[in-house]
Amino acid sequence: MKWKDRKFGEESPYIPAGPFKIRLPFIHYRFEWPDYIQGLLMCAVDLSAIPLLIELLGMPFEVALAIVVLNGAFYLLHHLLGDPAVPGWITPAIPLIMLYCMQFPEGPERVHALIAFQMTLGILSLFLGATGLASKVVQLVPSAIKSGVILGAGFAAVISVFEVGGRFETFPWTISIAIGIGFYLLFSKHFSKLRNKNLFWNTIGKLGVFPIIVLAIILAPLFGEASWPKIEWGISSPDFVGLWTNYTLFGLGFPPLMLFLTGLPTVLATYIVLFGDVLQTNALVKEGAKARPDEKLDYNPSRAHLIFGTRNSVMSIIGPDVTMAGPLWSAMQVVVVERFKEGRKAMDSFFGGAGSFRWGTNTGLFLLPIVTLVEPILGVALALTLLIQGYVSVKVGILEAKSQRDLGIAGIMGAVLCVKGAAWAFAIGIGLCLLIYGKDFFKGETDRTFTKDVDGLQDKLELEADIREKKAI
Repeated sequence: MKWKDRKFGEESPYIPAGPFKIRLPFIHYRFEWPDYIQGLLMCAVDLSAIPLLIELLGMPFEVALAIVVLNGAFYLLHHLLGDPAVPGWITPAIPLIMLYCMQFPEGPERVHALIAFQMTLGILSLFLGATGLASKVVQLVPSAIKSGVILGAGFAAVISVFEVGGRFETFPWTISIAIGIGFYLLFSKHFSKLRNKNLFWNTIGKLGVFPIIVLAIILAPLFGEASWPKIEWGISSPDFVGLWTNYTLFGLGFPPLMLFLTGLPTVLATYIVLFGDVLQTNALVKEGAKARPDEKLDYNPSRAHLIFGTRNSVMSIIGPDVTMAGPLWSAMQVVVVERFKEGRKAMDSFFGGAGSFRWGTNTGLFLLPIVTLVEPILGVALALTLLIQGYVSVKVGILEAKSQRDLGIAGIMGAVLCVKGAAWAFAIGIGLCLLIYGKDFFKGETDRTFTKDVDGLQDKLELEADIREKKAI
């Protein structure tokens, strides 16, 4: 069956393959050209991983580009295998991973540490996806510790930008102006109202972080913080030979087994952050499905684990990447969901929108004019991504707590994680939970800090308010 034959309320056509549902462009979904064009431009965000790889591993630009290209190819697996998501990095965990890797000397030892880390994360994800244990494992972690990990990831993201020698010192004016406008476009109530009233502003809002990246391309040269782009024509030339010779186990050999053990605390912290992205994907898919009853969307967390677990496992062998392979690019998932809500004429199938977008980003990575256009401000693009993610992580981390005691534990954990790493943070978090909660270690407590966690508490509070008001009268 082809995409045109889909009836109301059915899934888009697919080829069954065990837990996977294979969908091919033009056959099982309509190719969505608006999403493809946007993807051509938004590959700038994918390219902003290059400064990280250069900074952490000392890679030449072309070698780092090879990793970005490989990662981009694996992004396609999600929609091709039936996962209704726009995949991306595990962005909140990037500062944690960098802190861990920097404990090792730059060179083969640091590369081995990154290989072992990504391979461990990939194998863990595959195991949890195959057994269906993913949600149970995360439920066992006390709320205070989950809150501390996510808070720490947010703190680390912001610190990495503003620390001595950080990106803010190189691009102070560009980052200040761009992030200010970015926060307004993404989080402001005023702009949200403006979007609802004006088609132009609504279009700007749907582009996610792209408008502020374009702004940075102009601002950085104006303030003398970067050179004007020197546009080159042709096809980009990622250096796969240099990558596999100098930065993979093909050239360096298999990492020492001890590195797999030393990385476990940070792997667990990364997985907790990653699982939050899985929950967020599920919520966004459900939101889109409510608005579009004509297409049934099947999001399966276990299938998602199998896909991003495979991505991390394979990338650890052919191109270890500090950004890791995550289940969600939240900003673009929102953009695609919003266009999907507009109806079947606007986007026939969610898989068409998500798939076409990722085909577009992959095409853009090979177009030298696009690569050279954004190359001078890749450090700015990365800083903007980290600051936006820091904002979201702090908010989510606080909401993960269930009480004021949870918040106190989480705050200490988050600070320790930034200074001493995940192993120390977990040790202190476990110790504080034991001291404060004792036999209720796993359960913790719930108070009135967050009414979302107390069944019926909001109704009680409103009733008490009514009683007080009547007494006052």
